[in-house]
Amino acid sequence: MTTTDHPGQPQTLPAPSTDAGAARTERAGDAATGIGPGPVVSAPDPTAATPAELLPIQADHFALFQDVAGEDLRAWADARRLAEDLERLNEAWDRAEYPTELIAKLGDLDLLTDGLDVPGHRALSPLAAGLVNMELSRIDGSLGTMVGVQGGLALRSIVLLGSDAQKERWVEPLVAGREFGAFALTEPDHGSDSVSLETAARRDGDQWVLSGQKRWIGNGVNGHVSVVWARVDDPSDETLHGQVSGFLVAQDLPGYEAEVITGKVALRAIHQAHIRLDDVRVGLDARLPGARSFKDTSKVLFATRAGVAWGALGHATACYEAALEHARTRIQFGRPLAKAQNVQVRLADMLQTLTSMQLYCVRLAQLETAGTISPEQASLAKVHNTRAAREIASNARDLLGGSGILLENRVVRHRSDIEALHTYEGTDTMQSLIVGRKVTGVSAFV
Repeated sequence: MTTTDHPGQPQTLPAPSTDAGAARTERAGDAATGIGPGPVVSAPDPTAATPAELLPIQADHFALFQDVAGEDLRAWADARRLAEDLERLNEAWDRAEYPTELIAKLGDLDLLTDGLDVPGHRALSPLAAGLVNMELSRIDGSLGTMVGVQGGLALRSIVLLGSDAQKERWVEPLVAGREFGAFALTEPDHGSDSVSLETAARRDGDQWVLSGQKRWIGNGVNGHVSVVWARVDDPSDETLHGQVSGFLVAQDLPGYEAEVITGKVALRAIHQAHIRLDDVRVGLDARLPGARSFKDTSKVLFATRAGVAWGALGHATACYEAALEHARTRIQFGRPLAKAQNVQVRLADMLQTLTSMQLYCVRLAQLETAGTISPEQASLAKVHNTRAAREIASNARDLLGGSGILLENRVVRHRSDIEALHTYEGTDTMQSLIVGRKVTGVSAFV
């Protein structure tokens, strides 16, 4: 991957070389002033990457990630290797194309497990899963969402709630990136109140008949399987009748129709679909046996909520780095922008916000490792970090001036993509109400 050669404009992320013993180069600040291009420095291949290479101390002011080591560091470095596809992602974002070949690449690097325990595959600690999510979103939001949809939602639903036969059929193809999975919960009329979904699964002899619509479904078109959440219509089963359950629906079945949602201004390098289910028939073995109520659905959603906080951190980090690089290299009125007091104050403000986001994420990983994380803690982190990412992105966009609206400089793309994170996996308002219910003991949802 190359860096931009436009004077005064920020560089793209340097990617560790994939060749053993090879070196990459990046610009370093002048030792005396800390401003502008300095000597070329070399770095080792990803198997010997250091935290300081992956996240320089200028963006890790409290050194929260400088002691990452072992498998956590290797997973983080492997995620960074996707930076070599940044030019392809920029083009895909610009054209609203979905580079699905990158899902296979993520599978080859064993980065699609999203912290799940999958036999024969890399077991990511909560910290490693977070760092992978952060790094992929730091590169590109659509890339991070590929893991969120494929691993965080579709794969997680099957691993946590599926039968042995369902796992045998789908887990390996999904975790390897050979086949694509969707998580079909949101409906045209039911977003935040997804518990009120209207899609129905009617029992008809030895089949389930699914009818309804789904919207904003990643991998819902031109994929392989959709985990469709529907309300069960089966009077013969008193415990399941009227409850929400999940069904594995092959996307090539008769009655399954899906179209790409067009006109998006965020996450343009991944497609979301509007799905229509017109009496789609599946066998009784298509139902996820562990999904017997919406509480089981929530287990999957809760697990991915913390991932959104990490993703927001990745976006914010990219924006802060671009702003810092621009301030150090852009010459105006005969001096670098970084020598202006107001610019330094703005950068310090951005770093304060970024550091608070990092602290939230590190604490989430600690709580998850201890097995004590609560849904309300994940909700608080999601709200805080998506709000903070918006703030940093807007500040960076303004600091870059006209250069800030160019895709090659990353900021405007990240700023747009953050808007999607701010909404999906539960809106700002819904997550705040979850926290509010916890601290007051009173529900204000209705």
